[in-house]
Amino acid sequence: MLEVVVLTLEFSAGDVARIRFALSCLWEAASSYHVLQAPENHVVQRPWVARVQPRVQAAGLGPGSLLSALIPPGPRYMPDFLTPPSATLAPSIAEEVQVLLATPHDVVRTELDLVEWPRNAAAQALYDDPATGLRRLADEITAYWDIALAEHWPRMKALLEAEVFHQARLLAQEGAAGLLNGLHDAIGWQDDTLSVAHKMCGGEIPLTGNGLLIVPAVFVWPAVRTVTSAENPQLAYPARGIATLWESAAAAPAALAAVLGRSRAQLLVELAAPLSTTDLARRTGMSAGGVSQHLTALRAAGLITAHRAGHAVLNMRTPAADTLLAAGVA
Repeated sequence: MLEVVVLTLEFSAGDVARIRFALSCLWEAASSYHVLQAPENHVVQRPWVARVQPRVQAAGLGPGSLLSALIPPGPRYMPDFLTPPSATLAPSIAEEVQVLLATPHDVVRTELDLVEWPRNAAAQALYDDPATGLRRLADEITAYWDIALAEHWPRMKALLEAEVFHQARLLAQEGAAGLLNGLHDAIGWQDDTLSVAHKMCGGEIPLTGNGLLIVPAVFVWPAVRTVTSAENPQLAYPARGIATLWESAAAAPAALAAVLGRSRAQLLVELAAPLSTTDLARRTGMSAGGVSQHLTALRAAGLITAHRAGHAVLNMRTPAADTLLAAGVA
């Protein structure tokens, strides 16, 4: 059993001011492939695994692929060049792949030397000829994304954007300490130092003024993962509500439906994860106009809130709605 070690990142005032959030398709791609390598350790993701694993194997992206050599099962190191820092809040997979392709060749070789996992022929070819190998890696990641994640990305992105909205509000209200201490049980903030307990790397790293990139993610659950570059450190943590992505919503509690009406009660059940009006119409079979009318009433009653995420408006349950739902099933 691997020992838990503690990584500490030492912040300057400039680093605290430069804390930012971003979504990352490449973090989701790498982390989800890691889930497929040992699905028994990721029970929350099992419905997704059952759906996509046969497709991934059929596409030749299993054993022998470059992905399989770079992303081993278990709490082992995977090269940091697989997850370069996002330059914008929500880059596309194509934009991130272009950054991956620009990885300096000496960085590729240095990080491959850190992988404690047998180097298959594809990984050796990447080491010997990084330019050609990176193109193969880009092709594999793009194919994997299309097979395993593209259809789920709209819902994943909606949940992650809602998470960023929540954390940004927390940062404004409680500052860096309130934000960082609430991200995950393995993360702690005290005296301008961020401590991360995990099973891969420890030590002390003084940051250099570029801050910290925080990446909420679906597939890193149940742990956190880090990129420990002093110049561009990253912290990926599991966003709230990820289990709801793969669940079919239950029927609305009868007692609550009797008070609110069946349609409005069902909308509250569906909003276990943030959803747009269009998403709710598709999931419930109601018309978009009907959903909109019900949401207006629920919003006026203080049971949902809404915020804009890009071109979409996402609806979220309030704590009052959670209390009502809990009482309805008691």
